[in-house]
Amino acid sequence: MAAKNLRNGMALKEVWRREENALCADCGKPDPDWASYTLGVFICLDCSRIHCNIPSVSKVKSLRMDRWDEAQVQFLAQHGNAVAKATYEAHVPIYYYHPVHTDCQSERRDPVEKRQRQWAVFSTALNLVLAKEPKMVIKIDTINATFQPEKTGHPNGLQITYLKDNKTRNIFLYHEDGKETVDWFNAIRAVQFHYLKVAFPVASDKELTSRLTRNFLKEGYMEKTGPRQKEPFKKRWFTLDHRRLMYFKDPLDAFAKGEVFVGSGENGYSVKQGLPAGVQGTFTWPFVITIVTPDRDYLFTCETERDRQEWVAAFSRVIEQPMTPQEYAVEAYFKLKP
Repeated sequence: MAAKNLRNGMALKEVWRREENALCADCGKPDPDWASYTLGVFICLDCSRIHCNIPSVSKVKSLRMDRWDEAQVQFLAQHGNAVAKATYEAHVPIYYYHPVHTDCQSERRDPVEKRQRQWAVFSTALNLVLAKEPKMVIKIDTINATFQPEKTGHPNGLQITYLKDNKTRNIFLYHEDGKETVDWFNAIRAVQFHYLKVAFPVASDKELTSRLTRNFLKEGYMEKTGPRQKEPFKKRWFTLDHRRLMYFKDPLDAFAKGEVFVGSGENGYSVKQGLPAGVQGTFTWPFVITIVTPDRDYLFTCETERDRQEWVAAFSRVIEQPMTPQEYAVEAYFKLKP
């Protein structure tokens, strides 16, 4: 018996080490250490808890702590994450968002049996309807949606952003039923995909899906000073949405108190650690970041060195990318606005 268990354990490790099984089948988290012996997929601990809630579909075991019999190991060997993806996601719509391990539980709750979501198109606009008349009409080419459980304080929280007079407007929503939130999220992606298909008929599906809803590059608190760099530093909530750096007095504010355009390095934008030469400031947090633009320098401070490094990395990723023609137009608006 001991020898048989040893053989099963060695065979299990061999399947586990396959490159296709190096990431969680559901959320992509590295080094999954659980597996479903009814679906044949390797998953992380968090996703295994979700699988435990659907025992009629999936039964899971720990790859480290549980004993695996020969038939279960053979089933894993015959399947694995690549086969499962080809089988279970064969008919998932191209616009359907594939959850990642940093997402909220709402989006990850149905990781295996992905179903096509109903969606509706009203011209090229998404209507948010209250009572008999639309409360507002949001053009689909300016809308974005992202899950925000921590910011909203609700596990099914959703943040919708769109441009109004070229300024970012935030709407925060939630529903007690997580599936309802996910359905609306994927409905927005479906309408966006349809719109882009019409607008760019020769573009590939892969290219179009990369232009659907996006997560913010970085969010968190920093301190900032004013344009004269002599004003007191004030704590603000910052959101980096690609080339728009927005700051809010409260994370749930509808409008930003200000926005900064972050261009590319070849156009005179850069990020540096520390204060510019000759500048002195009074601030609480000691870890300083300077964003250099063609017009002025923006000074920010972070509470920890780790925060600063994360912000610098996020800014650097944006600055390293060349600007598109549309982004040059946005930059021109920022320069012209009062």
